[in-house]
Amino acid sequence: MADLASCRLCEWRCGVDRLQGERGVCRTGRAEVAATMCSGTLASYIVTLLGCCYRCLHCNAYRISQYPDPGWHYAGHVPAAVLVADARERIAAYRGPRIRTIGFTGGDPIIHLPYIEEVAAEVRRQGLDLGIGISTGGFATAATMARIADLCRVITLEIKAWSDPVHRALTGAPVAPVLRNAEYLAREGRDRIRVFRTVVIPGMTDSEVGAIATFIASLDPGIPYRLIGFRPNNVLYYHPGPSAEEMDRLCAISREAGLEDVAWSGYYPETVPDGIRALAARLVDAYGGDPAAALTAAYAAACGCPTHPRDCGACPLRGNCPATLREPWRGR
Repeated sequence: MADLASCRLCEWRCGVDRLQGERGVCRTGRAEVAATMCSGTLASYIVTLLGCCYRCLHCNAYRISQYPDPGWHYAGHVPAAVLVADARERIAAYRGPRIRTIGFTGGDPIIHLPYIEEVAAEVRRQGLDLGIGISTGGFATAATMARIADLCRVITLEIKAWSDPVHRALTGAPVAPVLRNAEYLAREGRDRIRVFRTVVIPGMTDSEVGAIATFIASLDPGIPYRLIGFRPNNVLYYHPGPSAEEMDRLCAISREAGLEDVAWSGYYPETVPDGIRALAARLVDAYGGDPAAALTAAYAAACGCPTHPRDCGACPLRGNCPATLREPWRGR
């Protein structure tokens, strides 16, 4: 933890003593855990850490990334040995796809790299077959990024914008370190890149996608690129998200730029989907002819809710409700 005594892990290089309570841009001291979960989709035991070196206007986890300022309280510091022991127990009980990594997200976990390195050492000490993963906005120093590439089995890097003015307006930070680190990963850690990604915000980052895609293609056209549709959040709560047609268009632009593996998830619908309307028409009798109730229930039915009218007390799926466990941003 000596790094925290004069912290220069991210490109702000504040030099504060986080061990003694001094606070730099990230406002954090020792690593603190917000939440943990097993993710079958990512084949990872996800550890969400508090704090971030950015001040993103669109952050959908701002109570986590801007900790402690929002005033929410979480689990606090979890010693590496305890975290790994808990992970071992929960992974053993998990009935989904095999968990292959302990993945760190936030906020941005780069500000807690010494803790993550401690966890990696503890994984080896306990003899677990688990790699380390990191999801980051890439605002690390060159030295920190080299340590990340050396440590991790999988890395997700988010390029939030291409131009410096847009990146500064959105995150409060310059973009040059991010692009430098993306280039470094493509050159020195290509086999560890899971994806590069960008959140598409209409009128803000949508016009940046073509340049970002061209940049990534110049590094390696095979790097997977994922476009994530903005969901209104935080300071941009009342800003609109992109349509499905816009996401398709930006994927086409990215492929035209030379990228071979492009996909998107999440969009902001402007009308009720045709499939939902059709389901509502079939459900209207079950809800006493009430079209508002039928339309409402159609969204649950589209996720797999089997009881109509809805009756959670009698539902055979109440222990694994498909309607309330759905994560719609994974796809249409």
